Amino acid sequence: MIHIYTQIDQGEAWVRRYRGSLPVFACILGFTETCLIPGISAAGLTPEDRKYTACADAEFLYYGATHQPKYPLPPLTAGASPVLISRAVVEKLKIPIYLFNVGLPLIPSVPIIDLGGTTARCLTTGEAMEITTVKHLLEQGLLWGNQLSANISQSYLILSECVVGGTTTALAILTGLGIDAAGKVNSSHPICNHEQKWAVVQAGLAKIPTFIDPLELVAAVGDPMQVVVAGMAIAASRRCGVLLAGGTQMLAVYALIQAIAQVYSLSWQPEAVVIGTTRWVAEDSTGATVDLSLSLGKNSMNRGQEIPPLLATQLSFADSRYPQLQAYEQGFVKEGVGAGAACIAAYLSQNWQQNQLLTAIEAQFEQLMNSLSH
Repeated sequence: MIHIYTQIDQGEAWVRRYRGSLPVFACILGFTETCLIPGISAAGLTPEDRKYTACADAEFLYYGATHQPKYPLPPLTAGASPVLISRAVVEKLKIPIYLFNVGLPLIPSVPIIDLGGTTARCLTTGEAMEITTVKHLLEQGLLWGNQLSANISQSYLILSECVVGGTTTALAILTGLGIDAAGKVNSSHPICNHEQKWAVVQAGLAKIPTFIDPLELVAAVGDPMQVVVAGMAIAASRRCGVLLAGGTQMLAVYALIQAIAQVYSLSWQPEAVVIGTTRWVAEDSTGATVDLSLSLGKNSMNRGQEIPPLLATQLSFADSRYPQLQAYEQGFVKEGVGAGAACIAAYLSQNWQQNQLLTAIEAQFEQLMNSLSH
């Protein structure tokens, strides 16, 4: 149920080490106005819908389908929110959840830890956030990475995200760090809108110096989630395993971890950190996730960097009864809110196979459909 695409020995050692462990699941919720560009993301039908996506995902992740939400899951072009997958696993396995607001335009109606961030302006401005905010968020990330890992030295921490438009800010960070990422990132569209993303990124990067400090890069063209997760992973890796939950966005975070640790002389344990996603991301023919993962070892600004192990759940919706789930097999949605990592956790903890995952996810979907019809 798990395939390891890069750094196979290191990935296998990580899987062996955490087999039988129950993780802690953290979801870091942020916002970038980049997502309001028409057509940039499919995570919400309209730009207005996309303002609510993170709040809706947070409520569903925390409460599930039977709860009356303040922010219902937004309509998508096709498919169903990946939070259905994550919720199915955390509910069944009773995985503890921590939600962090690092800069949302609206406050979700769930117990959430506010880290005092801000929403990011569109990356085309070259001034997405204030540098003081980015430095504050890094400190908060390091602090919470310590706190979340304090009692789980024998287990691992899942760091997931919800940032609509986040694969575009990821492309900006990767490119700004000297990594060849153009045409390699993923998106929630069935065919990735590479040209649009690249034009947006070029517009932002054109406004800043070529070689800048990684925190200044995040302030210029990033989003608030990236630096928080980087800080959390750096601190947590010293004590426990870390599963960076996502595709392109977490590859950007991994590159940022390397850059921040180097520039600011922060110790971390690369062998404790892996990236976990879905096969819809890892094998996306309109992106190049594996190639992008390998590119992290060929960073033009700092050669000889670590390449992260890239793991993916082999979950399939080909036999699902629901067209909204089958849409994943056509390339819609793919990943989000730690969906791939949740499936990896179900396998590691309970040895869940395809049928158990599918049954649990379809049950979530049925509950959601029932609640919408009442």
